[in-house]
Amino acid sequence: MYDAVFLKPQDINELPKIPGVYKFHNSSGDIIYVGKAKNLKNRVTSYFNKSTNHNRKTIRLVREIEKIEIAIVNSEFDALLLENSLIKELQPKYNILLKDDKSFPYLCITNEPFPRIISTRKRIARSGTYFGPYASVRAMNNVLELIRKLYTIRTCKLNLTDQNIKAGKFKVCLEYHIGNCKGPCEGLQNHENYQKDINQAAEILKGNLNVPKQHFKENMQNAAENLDFEQAQKYKDKFELLEKFHSKSLVVNPKLTDIDVCSIISEDKYAFVNYMRIKNGSINVTKTIELKKKLDETDEELFLLALIDLRKQYESNTEEILTNIDIENLPEKFHFIKPQIGDKKKLVEMSLKNALFFKKEKLNQNESSKIKELRVLKKLQNDLRLKELPIKIECFDNSNMQGTNPTASMVHFKNGKPKKSEYRHYHVKTVIGPDDFASMTEIVGRRYKRLVDEQRELPNLIVIDGGKGQLSAAVKALNKLDLYGKIPIIGIAKRLEEIYFPEDPYPVHISKKSESLKLLQRLRDEAHRFAITFHRQIRSKNSFTSELEGIEGVGEKTIDQLLSHFKSVKKIKEATYENLSKVVGNSKAEQLIKAFKQKKEDN
Repeated sequence: MYDAVFLKPQDINELPKIPGVYKFHNSSGDIIYVGKAKNLKNRVTSYFNKSTNHNRKTIRLVREIEKIEIAIVNSEFDALLLENSLIKELQPKYNILLKDDKSFPYLCITNEPFPRIISTRKRIARSGTYFGPYASVRAMNNVLELIRKLYTIRTCKLNLTDQNIKAGKFKVCLEYHIGNCKGPCEGLQNHENYQKDINQAAEILKGNLNVPKQHFKENMQNAAENLDFEQAQKYKDKFELLEKFHSKSLVVNPKLTDIDVCSIISEDKYAFVNYMRIKNGSINVTKTIELKKKLDETDEELFLLALIDLRKQYESNTEEILTNIDIENLPEKFHFIKPQIGDKKKLVEMSLKNALFFKKEKLNQNESSKIKELRVLKKLQNDLRLKELPIKIECFDNSNMQGTNPTASMVHFKNGKPKKSEYRHYHVKTVIGPDDFASMTEIVGRRYKRLVDEQRELPNLIVIDGGKGQLSAAVKALNKLDLYGKIPIIGIAKRLEEIYFPEDPYPVHISKKSESLKLLQRLRDEAHRFAITFHRQIRSKNSFTSELEGIEGVGEKTIDQLLSHFKSVKKIKEATYENLSKVVGNSKAEQLIKAFKQKKEDN
């Protein structure tokens, strides 16, 4: 828990000069940014001073601030932890948001007679001892496979209590016959012998390979001294298996232990952070994440935010952290080192290589995505015989239910992808009854009249959800605006996926496997989804308001206030006079109570 204080932007000089976390609220009361500070007053006032040094995003953030909430904590480290948890919980729009995968893979040694070692994504404390989380399923499976090659640990789910074993309820399975299990289900292996294998496996899961290596080495030597060369060879094979596994994850110096390595590579818009956890001379975890900058964050801010999150994910509590940048504001409980020579510098370089490789892969993926987008658009241009590449495409659909609540929608795709900020909903205003053609003429006309009046850029292609009739209706609107022939327009019919062109009686059929047809289908389906969703919202709202509209003195504005506060007509009816009067005043509250009472008596 922490103490919260609220201030107006003009009161920032009253802020204390102590560590804490600040939250910026906008006029709607939403939290738009969360930050931490060693000195709250200096940090928060920096947003409102010297705005010429801020980038455009920071200036926009400052303009939206209506209220400042501060939380005072004991230390900068506590502020760092609180900031991280609040960003995760609140997800403010101006903060860097780190993905929090809640289902990392673990290995668990179960709490049961003759314990099993199982993989799981759920941690239930009572069910066993957990090891991990692992950076990937592959890394987890490699460890599990190694353990199963070294030890004879059961994989069955039998309830191997002493009582069940003595009663002879179980029989050995194939795993016993092929040498992967020693048959504890029939009492062929006792608890003490089985537990030795489990204890050895636990050391491997902890990352301590030296204990099992020493165990196999000693057993190999003892077997050789007793002239049991066959058994000695088995122990030698297991020892070499461990050596091979260890060599794959061995760092420069096996003596390095309990160290975190974290490096950052930063660009104008993105940063890439690599994290490695070193334990007992081995790299237990390696993970790289991408951060998209929201404001003018420094590398140090990005680094600390990512580091706290990654350490929390992988349950690291080591104090020593190797890094590639200078951390000026050193939080207590952390010992940052920027090594210049030796094995530790090689570890930082290894971390940087991981970050660089991840960055290169991301850039290649983005480039491949752009090439694919361009290819699909060129294919669509060829299929529809367009003069220009259809960079911007707009698709229209309308919706009504038996003529009621006629609405329409327009979706906008740029470079073959939805641009939701350009989506538009329409209430059909001039059409009475279920007339889809007239509705299409109205909404297409309204859309492009506005674009022309505002001198905004027109799309490269218009798509109409429907056949010849809907297309002709849209063309009619373009003719009125003198835009017909200046913007390509087509209709797509649902039944046979036919493409209609104006003034052409015969439709065009594009191959069902064509990427260009799939893009048109996606446009059509998105427009339909957007229209249906809006229409359902209107119908739902109208069904709510119908019970309130007939009440004298209660208009549309009052209904909106009531629904905004109480969320449903049922809750409005159940509200007391006092609660109603707080929202709409005494007079209207009396009218509502009276109307609800009268309706109840009539029924």
